[in-house]
Amino acid sequence: MARGYMENIVRINLTNGDISYENPSEEDREKYLGGSGLATKYLWDEVPAGTDPLGPDNKLIVMSGPLTGTPSPSTGRYSVVAKSPATNLWAQANSAGFWGVDFKRSGFDGAIFEGASDKWVYVVMNNGVAEIKDAEHLVGMDCAETTDAIKEELGEKWEVACIGPAGENLVKYAAIMNDASPAGFGRAAGRCGLGAVMGSKKLKAIAARKQQKIEIANPKEYKEEAKMHFDWVNESILKMSLEELGTAMALDTIQVMGGLPTKNFQEGEFDDFEEIDGLAIIDKILVKRRACFACPVACGRVTKLPKYDNFEGEGPEYESLALMGSGCGINDLEDVSMANHLCNQYGLDTISAGNCVGFAMECYEKGLLTKEDTGGIDLTWGNGEALVQLMPMIAKREGFGGFLAEGVKAMSEKIGQGSEDFAMHVKGLELSGYDPRGAKPCGLSFVTANRGGCHITAYVQGPTYMCMPFLIVDDSDVGDDTLVEDPKGSKVVKEMEDMFAVFDSIGGCKFIGLVTTGEDWAKLVEFLTGWEFPVEKLRQTGERIYNLERAFNCREGLTRDDDILPKRATDEPIPAGPAEGCTVDLEPMKDWYYEARGWSQDKGWPTPEKLKELGLDFVIDELYK
Repeated sequence: MARGYMENIVRINLTNGDISYENPSEEDREKYLGGSGLATKYLWDEVPAGTDPLGPDNKLIVMSGPLTGTPSPSTGRYSVVAKSPATNLWAQANSAGFWGVDFKRSGFDGAIFEGASDKWVYVVMNNGVAEIKDAEHLVGMDCAETTDAIKEELGEKWEVACIGPAGENLVKYAAIMNDASPAGFGRAAGRCGLGAVMGSKKLKAIAARKQQKIEIANPKEYKEEAKMHFDWVNESILKMSLEELGTAMALDTIQVMGGLPTKNFQEGEFDDFEEIDGLAIIDKILVKRRACFACPVACGRVTKLPKYDNFEGEGPEYESLALMGSGCGINDLEDVSMANHLCNQYGLDTISAGNCVGFAMECYEKGLLTKEDTGGIDLTWGNGEALVQLMPMIAKREGFGGFLAEGVKAMSEKIGQGSEDFAMHVKGLELSGYDPRGAKPCGLSFVTANRGGCHITAYVQGPTYMCMPFLIVDDSDVGDDTLVEDPKGSKVVKEMEDMFAVFDSIGGCKFIGLVTTGEDWAKLVEFLTGWEFPVEKLRQTGERIYNLERAFNCREGLTRDDDILPKRATDEPIPAGPAEGCTVDLEPMKDWYYEARGWSQDKGWPTPEKLKELGLDFVIDELYK
């Protein structure tokens, strides 16, 4: 058997309380690795088309990767996969911190939650055994309170992943938080509303304690290879930038490119960007830096807010700054940071929450929403106090917050009057902090991302566009002009998607992946597992996983016509700045991309030939019946 795995997946039926244990075949492990890859195979097999995302037949699948918890840089990540209540499509959320390591070393590669409990419960995972416990006393607690309460019951050595009021109330973009604490820290499996799926099952939390070791097939070679990865990261510009400024370093870069979302993507530049960027964090609110498991970078920020009684928490990250800051026209760093901290406490995705407020502000500006609609809240651009006020209202579905809790797609459908054109989402998932008119390959990556408007399925923005070491393949040198549509850029989007699918499946951090080559990651997998794993096989594995995710969406009825951007991005030229006059001409890029993928031009589906090539023969009959 391959090493790197605990060889144990627990299946928990929350309807009747049944718990069973299983071990996937060696073939499936080698073909899908773990993490989101192996979880997607389970989802395809067990969640048929038309399943209600918030119904008992949807499955919440938590999965670590083979590298999770091993001594190589930043390998503490885990994935959660289910059908999304935001998009009705394949969904994955990924988080770092420390809980994923405890989850795996408690004796599990994964957990499959099916059915739905009739009362609130939490699950304890320890030494290869899972147990269901009563959680009625935890209902209504925020994520930090929940974590603290469970640690009081079980002990401080336990780590907790949980939902807050947002997940309990089925907010469409509720997050699953891990490593939360009363001090306001925490990491999020944030996107796609998987906290709502967890809430629909009345599963409040998962507690895990690490006690088991992870076996490595070739420990000496693995240690040497991992050390090389640490050395390369420590010598990289990426480390220097992220260590100093955190992910907020991106704000200045995207501002310079003219693609910083401002006032709900109406503009690509924010005049007050220096009030909320990485240097502003250092000058105004930074307490210290915080690292995830085995991370040599420490891009996390611990911040304290004098305006809010010195409230201390983690963040904000770039996405929060862009969508809650410039995206809402807000230049008060403490207001943006407090809204971010409240999202961590209540279990909300900051990207979607910021988008929803920004969209509502534009509707307010245009007279499509009034103070009567908002319950008296002034949604004028730049009102940071309103942003902070709305976060708990969204999580609890109180008043106007209940409207915002549905996401911009549903909001625009209810408001109508042309608001659909500036509802900034793809397939129901709100866009992250990059205006695609300022980086056109980013527009393509938004529409081809299997989970919707996602920034990290293919990170093609700013200086990371092309020329990343892990991406070195034939014909990958396409330059750095992000304001043109071209075939090579479309091909690189495809290559990035495939490699990032690998990172989500092995349990590695994509930031660290930007520094090292595909060959080096293939060696880590080979030394860990004992399989022969040349880089060509690693790339094909990523392509296999990505195509299976797409096939899941196609089975739900998705076609080329659904791979679209909001009209603002395709029809409304950006008004000023480096990207002035730009829109995204999406259709040619889709043609080039589908050709590179081996997908049909008319429907955007993986062809039978491509599926057969990737060993996905079982998909063909069901998809093409």
